[in-house]
Parts: sequence; C-alpha cells; structure tokens
Amino acid sequence: MAPSMRHHTLTLRNRRAIASVPVSGSNTTTPNSSTYPSAYPSDAEDITLATRKLKQPFPFLSLPSELRTKIYALIFAPFPSIIDLDPTTFSIIHRQKLLSLFSVCKQIYNESSHHFFSTYTFRIFPVHPGRYFKTKKPLLARLPAQYRNSITTLELRLGPGWNSPPRGWIVSPLLGLSDCTSVRVLKIFVECDPSDAIFKGFRAGDGFYEGFCQELLEGIFRDVKGIQTVEFDAFPGVQRTGDMMNGLREVVERHKKVVGWGPERGWGLEKPGEVKERIWLDAVLVHGVGRARVIPAGVEAIVASA
Repeated sequence: MAPSMRHHTLTLRNRRAIASVPVSGSNTTTPNSSTYPSAYPSDAEDITLATRKLKQPFPFLSLPSELRTKIYALIFAPFPSIIDLDPTTFSIIHRQKLLSLFSVCKQIYNESSHHFFSTYTFRIFPVHPGRYFKTKKPLLARLPAQYRNSITTLELRLGPGWNSPPRGWIVSPLLGLSDCTSVRVLKIFVECDPSDAIFKGFRAGDGFYEGFCQELLEGIFRDVKGIQTVEFDAFPGVQRTGDMMNGLREVVERHKKVVGWGPERGWGLEKPGEVKERIWLDAVLVHGVGRARVIPAGVEAIVASA
C-alpha cells in the first residue's frame, strides 16, 4: 500500500475513535448522537420526575375558615338557588360531581354539607310536572335528619294543582319538618289565585284551594317553630288584596310572624297610591266600573259619570 493511502486510513480510524469516546464530566446516560429517537430519559425528564416526587398536597384545612367558605360557595355555584325534586338538578349533580366533596374527609364533610344546606332554599313540595309532582315522598322526606337540621330557608310554592292538589301535599311527621330546627325564613310564592273571575267554572269550589293552602301553612307553622319571617311573592296576575293573599296573611298574622315581600311581584317597591290605582283598574277590567271595590283619589268623577 502506498504511504499516502496508509496515512489517510489511519487518520479516518483516529477520527472514529475520538468520536466514540464519551465526554468526561457528563453524567448523562443518553448516547451522544443517533439518528433515531432515544429510549433513555433526558435530563429535563429527570428534573420533572424529581419535582413530582417532592410536590406536597395543598394544605386546604390550614386556610382560614372564611376562605374555605368562599371556596365552598364557588364549588356549589352551579346549583339553582332553590333546590327541588327536578331532573335538571340531578343532572347537574351527576355531571359535575358537586357532592363528591362530602367524601373527602370528616371535617370537610361537616363544613361543606352545612354550608350547602344552610345557604340554599329548599322547596317543601315539588312542582316539577310528572312523577315528582305526584310523589308521596317530597325532597325533605328523602333527606337525612342531620341535613334537614342545617336548612335555614324553606319555600312553599302555591298554584300547581289548584283544582286537584296531589295526595302527597300534606304536612305530616313523615315530611320531617320537625327536624328543620334552624329554619328562620319561609318563602311563599303564589302562582295564581283561583278566586279570580278568570277561574270561574274551572275551580273545584269557591274557597276550596284557598282553604287548602291555609291548612298547609298552619301545619308548617305547627312543625317548624323557629320561623320568624314569611316572604310573599307572586306572578304579576296575583293581587295582594285577593282572597288567596288575604287568607294567607291572616294565618301569618295569627302566628305573629314578620311579613316581607319578594322581588318578583314588586310589592315591596309599590307606593300606596300606585297600589290603589292598579287595584281599581283591575276591578274595572274584570267586573266593570260599577263593581270596582277600591276607588283612588281623583277618579270619583270618572266613576260618577260612568
């Protein structure tokens, strides 16, 4: 072999030997060069694994109770303000797993369950059409006694089934109202007043549904001793001076409860003059001018001329 060819061959061998020697001072276990993806963990992956091992759980119970309460409120925010036997509520619970917080530990269970049941309003009798409306076991009867003990606000919604109330709408010991020792507010929402002339010919009898609702309210006051305030609300078609509202207010006044007004109907924002004017106009539309029961100041001349 010629000297020049031998020198060239030795040079190539030396270069290959130098390339195969690992760099001193490097702790990496990955080969230096390869055209294929490496199966060895890189330095960045080693750091990530080490960080995961050192990461500690968040000390949630070390937070102040005020912050924990705000976190509970954010978790339960998807719930509607009024809890009832409703398929929509059930789907929210199962889809977002909101009540899974109850199974974390005993302290979080006590705090979160008390916050949930003391913050939301619970409907006494279901109004969702279908099997829940006619059930003999309303929501309160399905709840454990310790949950009923934390409830602070109840709602009685009147109007559904005004011509034939369901058999399950009855105040009895099975309903569990006697366990609601923390209730202070009872909200009554009136959807309709069957004593109105528009219901004539369809109602079961004069004063039937009004008396039925008064009996329900009497039973609630009998079993729930701690109620202090009764908040009335209604749809726009319900009059505050109608037979329905008058009968309910008589029961409330007899038990010496404080009366409040909800935001839907706007009774708490009305001025006395506006109330009389609206009552007079409604009476004219339904009964005619001659049977208007309340005549506001300034319209005597109109009535006389009519």
